[in-house]
Amino acid sequence: MILQMNTNVFAIKTPCYDSEAIAAGLPSELFGQISPGDTVILKPNWVKESHLRKPEEWEYVITHPAVISAVLSKVCEILEPGAKIIIADAPQTDSSFIKILSRYPVEAWQNQVKQKGIVLEIIDLRDDEWIQKDDVVVNRKKLAGDPLGKTEVNLLDDASEFFGHQKSQRGYYGADYNIKETNEAHDGRNNRYRLSRSVIEADVFINLPKLKTHKKAGITCCLKNLVGINTYKNFLPHHAEGGPSESGDQFPQNSLQAQIEGPLLAFVKQKFLHNTAMAKLLKPLGKTARSVFGEIEYNIRSGNWYGNDTLWRMTLDLNKAFFYANPHGEMRDEKLINAKKYIGIVDAVSAGEGNGPLSPNPRQMGYIFAGTNPVAIDAVCAAMMGFDPMKIPTIRNAFQIKRYPLCDFNYADIQVVAGNDKWLLSDLPESMVIPFEPQFAWKGHIEN
Repeated sequence: MILQMNTNVFAIKTPCYDSEAIAAGLPSELFGQISPGDTVILKPNWVKESHLRKPEEWEYVITHPAVISAVLSKVCEILEPGAKIIIADAPQTDSSFIKILSRYPVEAWQNQVKQKGIVLEIIDLRDDEWIQKDDVVVNRKKLAGDPLGKTEVNLLDDASEFFGHQKSQRGYYGADYNIKETNEAHDGRNNRYRLSRSVIEADVFINLPKLKTHKKAGITCCLKNLVGINTYKNFLPHHAEGGPSESGDQFPQNSLQAQIEGPLLAFVKQKFLHNTAMAKLLKPLGKTARSVFGEIEYNIRSGNWYGNDTLWRMTLDLNKAFFYANPHGEMRDEKLINAKKYIGIVDAVSAGEGNGPLSPNPRQMGYIFAGTNPVAIDAVCAAMMGFDPMKIPTIRNAFQIKRYPLCDFNYADIQVVAGNDKWLLSDLPESMVIPFEPQFAWKGHIEN
């Protein structure tokens, strides 16, 4: 069996989306953790059905069907009748799961596993779905969610990366207008997360992110992709309200924008927009706000910049909860040998740069990255994008975790394997680097 937290990351040259070629290129040793009777989770990046501004484009926004098909084939080779494969994600709350699945050969997948007597489930893990128009939620509906329910994990005190963090005067903002709920979940001692019980109970987890730049995190790869195992997104702090004078990271400066826009929009969201009937009446204000304060793709707000000191904490907390929590929400002993079995396979054939994750520009990279440790994989992906991994908060701080570690090695130990060649990440040849354009508020802060 392969060591679960191996420092090797495979960089597999993949010029096009051919599922058979991708499957052939994936090292068999990656799948040595899977036993014939296991339940295996495949977790793609299904954040949204398409590019935010270009509804006809999606191949560089979400995990490509060929990558999922290739991994499904490799897993089917190992599993025996009666075993189970679950393909699951919790897309952004205003996304359409039906439209997402329309991109994928679901019937072919079902026939493939049926021939082997393997059970296949495809699950939308969300508890809620919204209909949003002009950036205003006009309808909310409850979803069935995970059929096994949720596992609530509470990272108390120094078990969390929020321990000792100075919350802003107006608190953390989550994914919904109810800021009180987010701050009750993260009150300075308690740090509560709701995770998919199907994910927590599974024997092996295969993470299938799409490589993109990210407005709040610098990049999104394996670590950030675990946001999609969370079933209730308002428990996830995305930024701290306000500017620096309020200990917030919503805005980079104590500008007039921070003084007016932040409190004003917070008031409108909490007092009016949470009610969908009222939201419909106030929907025209969305266009007015954008004309006054500017489009989000070109203005720094909502923690969309390199100084976001909140999101990396939430991301690493989710990874800790995932690797160590049992189905009842209790944390296992703080040894990596007790962590969940994990494989990471990154779709970077056609990746995204610029205003990611929802409005990126396509960047042809032509690689699949694979390994068994998310920190090592993310570091390699960042380096090959032309970024300094240690300038990206989520990666840098992953090496500093004191409780419930995600890696038992240093940055200097990470190795890149490309065909017959092997280098320490610090010795990566310049010819391997394919420079990406960062999101505009990260430019000049993460590049090599």
